[in-house]
Amino acid sequence: MPKSPAPSATDPALLSATELVALYRAGSLSPVEAAMACLKRIEKHDGALNAFTLVDQERALAAALESEERWRIKAPRGRLDGVPTAIKDLLLTRGWPTLRGSKAVDPDQPWDEDAPAVARLKEHGAVLLGKTTTPEFGWKGVTDSPLTGITRNPWDPAKTPGGSSGGSAVAVATGMAALAVGTDGGGSIRIPAGFTGVFGLKPSFGRVPAHPLSPFGTVAHLGPMSRGVADSALMLTVLAEPDPRDWYALPYDRADYANGLDDGVKGLRIAWSPRLGGHPVELEIANLAAAAAQRFADLGATVEEAEPDLAAADVAQVFRVHWYAGAANLLAGFPAERKKEVDPGLLEIAAEGARYSLLDYLAAVKGREALGVAMNRFHQDYDLLLTPSLPLAAFEAGVEWPPNHGDRRWADWTPFSYPFNLTRQPAASVPCGLTAAGLPAGLQIVGPLYADALVLRAARAYEAACPWPLPALEARA
Repeated sequence: MPKSPAPSATDPALLSATELVALYRAGSLSPVEAAMACLKRIEKHDGALNAFTLVDQERALAAALESEERWRIKAPRGRLDGVPTAIKDLLLTRGWPTLRGSKAVDPDQPWDEDAPAVARLKEHGAVLLGKTTTPEFGWKGVTDSPLTGITRNPWDPAKTPGGSSGGSAVAVATGMAALAVGTDGGGSIRIPAGFTGVFGLKPSFGRVPAHPLSPFGTVAHLGPMSRGVADSALMLTVLAEPDPRDWYALPYDRADYANGLDDGVKGLRIAWSPRLGGHPVELEIANLAAAAAQRFADLGATVEEAEPDLAAADVAQVFRVHWYAGAANLLAGFPAERKKEVDPGLLEIAAEGARYSLLDYLAAVKGREALGVAMNRFHQDYDLLLTPSLPLAAFEAGVEWPPNHGDRRWADWTPFSYPFNLTRQPAASVPCGLTAAGLPAGLQIVGPLYADALVLRAARAYEAACPWPLPALEARA
């Protein structure tokens, strides 16, 4: 198990979760101080960035006071006692409305249930600050919605932070929270992690129990977002605890993802795929990702350029059928009057999804199976696969695809992420440098199915060799 780190910042809002817990244990910092520091940052910066759709200062400070007392008597509730944490507004949270970025969701509901991830965080004493923004029902790879407006990138507020977990990414990047829950149905953790310079992990499907299951089905995962790898390992250990409400969940293996985190990558066989079947990549991003891949060789791994054989199916079409059919099913239960309030783009993909036949869907399922088998075979030769997280840097906020890019839908510019939702594999994005314009680039680390610990270990090895910066908010204040 890694040692508790020395504090890396004087502002409690910028301390890692592992640092915070160590300081609470030593009695040199209070959970109330940490919560207040995060709330102060929310008050100062969120008006410009729009990471939160709900902030509950009273409830957060009450939870922090309870945590403070537990630490005083040396009886912490769990692994995250007192750690300020944000919840993406797709997850049910008792006492808070879960509106999913939509005006079509009736806010007048009991809101009396916690999703499994929220329940586990509470059981481990996390201080929940509020709910983070999402596009409507998490349907696209940027974060804006009819309900909450546009969420912006802390590196350049004119740019998008990506999505759909854009609010969660911005919250952790800026110190508004130490940890945040993200969801990922086609890249929704890794896209904003790549665009905002934070760490995000999409675990193997079923590793983190979910309830209710995403309307987009079994391509959708839940996972941690944080400023560092050790924090996500800590958070995953909590989130992976069992919940009987998820019929798809993996058997609980009691793994502590901090164990072996610093074992490095020496001796691993790693494939580097700069274009994953020929997708164009902006030159700056390509160069930063290639340099990051080379670092793994410097760290003792065997790295060679290799492409997985994804020709067994039309990957884009297989994903499109799964995603658009999910959108159609989602909106089928909404009355016509409610649909008038829905994001037009979501209505468009739902209409296309409704035109697919059952045979179209079953063909996509068979294509997905073929992709999974192809990646299983690929990992017989390679322990890990590296790709760019994204083929471009963050573009203008408030639009679904880059202007003048020729794309029509968000998945057209995210070709590196959604294949691994189809195959259910663990995949993470680590920051790997800044462009000349000062925007983050990301490197994706993909592991074999269920090798979540290996992906975290590789990400930690890279982070230790190449620490990443945070956005300089104070310089713009």
